[in-house]
Parts: sequence; C-alpha cells; structure tokens
Amino acid sequence: MPEVPYDELRWEVVLSAAGQLGEQPAGHGRVLSGVALDFPAASDFPAASGGPATGGPVPEQAVLVPDLVVLARDAVRGGRGRFGAAGVEAVLEVARPGLAEAGRGYARSGVPLYVVVDPAAAVCVVHTAPAPEGVYREAERVPFGDDLFLPLGGRTVVLRTDLFPTPSADPSPTASPTPGTDHGVGRGIVDG
Repeated sequence: MPEVPYDELRWEVVLSAAGQLGEQPAGHGRVLSGVALDFPAASDFPAASGGPATGGPVPEQAVLVPDLVVLARDAVRGGRGRFGAAGVEAVLEVARPGLAEAGRGYARSGVPLYVVVDPAAAVCVVHTAPAPEGVYREAERVPFGDDLFLPLGGRTVVLRTDLFPTPSADPSPTASPTPGTDHGVGRGIVDG
C-alpha cells in the first residue's frame, strides 16, 4: 500500500487540531496556521527558519512559521505587523527534519506549550516548562488514540488524537466516509 504524502498528513493534522480547538469553551484567543511570528533572535536559528545564514549578522528578531499557533486573547501585532512570542499560548508542529531548531526557539522565547505530532510514529510529544537556554524541561509522549490534555491560559483543552492520520492510512471500504458527512478532519467544518 502506498504511503500518504507528508503534506497531506500535515494538513489533515492541522485541520483536525484547529477544528477541535475551535469547538472548545469560549474565552481563548485566535487559532492560526502558517502565519509568520516574530521571536527574539538567536544565533543558531537556521536560515530556513528565518534566522541568519552562516556567518551573517544576527537579526533583532527571527521569524518562525508554525503549522498551528494558539494566540492569547490579548495578543497584539508588533511593529512589523506580526504577532510575537509574548502573545503565543501554544504551538503545534507536525514532525519534519530540522524541527528541533524551531523547538529551541520556542523554548527560548517562553512559549509555554509546544506539541509535536509525529504521524509516522503515531505519537504526540507535549513539551512544557520552557527554559531560556532553549529546552523544555518536561515532555510527555501521548500515543495516537489517547486524548491530549493541553493546559492553555488557565484552562485545559482536549484534542482527540484518534483523528490524526498516519502514513499508511488504510482507506478501506468500511472506513470510507459517506459523501456529505464529517470526514473526521477539521471537525466542525462543513464541506462546501
């Protein structure tokens, strides 16, 4: 059976998580995907993450573009028109090469919750307790099928991981959705 392409897996995870976050109790900030955010610069951010190229000057701010970000209700755009680390409650990324550098940037910037979803391993890793040296002091592995309980701004939201895809997702006849029904992706989003 052929494997599901990475971009398809990534978007299925992002749409599922965003839809589920949208269904949680009111009072939270915005949930955005693919939006450039300003973070304090660090000399070891790779050029691909918006940081300096080898030998280049260290910019005042680095730009990171997470797969999904949860902003605090009071988050405001900075002078460059982007949200900054201070307004970020959580970041969710789908595992890919080079992601460790971004994780260090999130930790250095004090992002309180960093979730990495790994469809290939069918596991999520929830990182908490960021430290200025660029590490998260706590990490919990949650296998697909178990719910994620995420502390966000004084509340706990729950994400169902059984809705997340894996590379060898089996579109068997019994698992195929009926046309016009919820496909399990982007819960709460109506097909149009």
